[in-house]
Amino acid sequence: MKLKAFILPIIVALIFASAAMASDPEPTVLTNKAAIDLVQTHANYLWTLVAAALVFFMQAGFAMVEAGFTRAKNSINIMMKNLMDFAIGSIAFWAIGFGIMFGATTTGWFGTSGFFLSDFSPDGDPWVLAFWMFQAVFAATAATIVSGAMAERTKFTGYLIYSAVVSLLIYPIFGSWAWGSLFHGGGWLEKFGFIDFAGSTVVHSVGGWAALAGAIVLGPRLGKYTKDGKIKPIMGHNIPLAALGVFILWLGWFGFNPGSTTTADTSIAMIFVNTNLAAAAGCCLAMIVSWMKFGKPEVGMSLNGALAGLVAITAGCANVSPSSSIIIGAIAGVIVVFSVMFFDKIRIDDPVGAVSVHGVNGAWGTLAAGIFNMGGTTAAIIGVQVLGIVSCFLWTFPVALAMFKLIDKTIGLRVSPDEELEGLDYAEHGGIAYPDFGVSTHGGISTVSGPPSSGLTSYAAAANPVTQS
Repeated sequence: MKLKAFILPIIVALIFASAAMASDPEPTVLTNKAAIDLVQTHANYLWTLVAAALVFFMQAGFAMVEAGFTRAKNSINIMMKNLMDFAIGSIAFWAIGFGIMFGATTTGWFGTSGFFLSDFSPDGDPWVLAFWMFQAVFAATAATIVSGAMAERTKFTGYLIYSAVVSLLIYPIFGSWAWGSLFHGGGWLEKFGFIDFAGSTVVHSVGGWAALAGAIVLGPRLGKYTKDGKIKPIMGHNIPLAALGVFILWLGWFGFNPGSTTTADTSIAMIFVNTNLAAAAGCCLAMIVSWMKFGKPEVGMSLNGALAGLVAITAGCANVSPSSSIIIGAIAGVIVVFSVMFFDKIRIDDPVGAVSVHGVNGAWGTLAAGIFNMGGTTAAIIGVQVLGIVSCFLWTFPVALAMFKLIDKTIGLRVSPDEELEGLDYAEHGGIAYPDFGVSTHGGISTVSGPPSSGLTSYAAAANPVTQS
C-alpha cells in the first residue's frame, strides 16, 4: 500500500505533464529565431552596460593619474574636478548633449530631437537607455581630459562652467558629425566614410585640443619656467598612485574599445587584442626613447606611453590587424615623448601630458586607422581621415579658446598667486588631502612633519616654504 501511495502521485504528475507538452505548439524555424534573437538582444544590453561600467571606472584612473602627477597640496582639487566632470557631465548630456549628438537632423551638423531623454517612453524600446548610458560615460571622458592640463592653478568655479559646456556643446557637436547615425542622427563627416570606431578624435582629440586651449589661456604654473628660459620640473607627489591610475585606465579601455560594438559577438575578440598590443607597444617604446634621451627609463614617460598607445588604437581597433596595432602603438609611444618635450619647450605647461597623450596621439591614431585599414587604403581614405582630424581641431580649439577667455574675463579662470602657492585644496576647498602628515602648502618645497624617517619631499618652484598650521 505504501508503494502504491508513492507511485500514484508520480503517475498523475506525468500524465498532466504529457498533456501540457502535447498542448504546446511544435517549435518552428520562426519561433526558434525569435528565441535566439531575444537571447542576443539581452546579451547586447548586458555587454553594453558592463562596458559602460568599465568606462565609468576610467574616471578613477584619470583622477589617480592627475593627482599622482601633481603636488599633494592640490589633490582634493583634482578629485573634485574629476568627480564633478562626471556628475555635471551626466546631467548636461542628459538634458542637451545627447540630443545634439544623436538627435534627428536634416543638415548633418547637429541633432534637434531627443533632449531630456525624450526618446524614452515606458512602453517603448528601452535600448535608448542603454545607449545613452554608454555615450554618457564617453562624454565624461572627453571632459575630464582637460582637468590634468589645467591642474594646480584653475579656479574651481571656472572649471565647473567649462565642464558643463564641453558636455553640452563642444563634444556633442563634433560627435554628431562623426557618430550621429549610431542613433537617430547622421553627420556630414561620417557620410564621407570617416573612420573613428571608438573615438581617437571624437573623444580624445576633442579633450586634448580643449586642454591645449585651457593651458594657453591659464599660462604656466608659478616656478615652472625661469626668466632665462629654463624649464624647472615640478615633480608629482605620488607616482605609485599615477601608475595605479594607468592600470585602471588600461582595464577601462577594454570597455571603451570593444564596448563600442554595443553588440555581444565574436568581433570584440580582435578589438581586445588590438587594444592591449597597442598599449604594450606604446609603453615599451616610450620607455626606450626616454631611456635614450634621459639616461634612465623614465616612469612618467613610460606610463604616458601606454596611454598614448591606447588613445592611438581607439580609432582603428576594429579595422586594423594585431600586427598593425603594435606599429600604431609603438609610433604613439615615440610621439608622446617628443610631444611632451615640444610643449614644454614652447612654454605650454601641461602637468600630466594630456595634450600630447590625447590631442596629438588622437590625431595620429585617426590617421593610422586609414593607413593600416585591413580592407586596403587609398588616397581618398587618407584624405577623409585628415579632414576629420583638421575639422576636430578647427571646431574644438577656437571654441574652447573663446570659452576660456570669456570665463577668464568674467568670473576669472586662474586663482591668485597666493592661492596657487598655498595650494588649491585649502584655498578652494578648505581642506588638506593628507592632514596626518601636515603637508606644507606654500611654495614649491613641501616639508612633511612627523618622525625623522618621514623625510622631505621636494617640489621644484622658487618660493619660500611656509608650513601651514
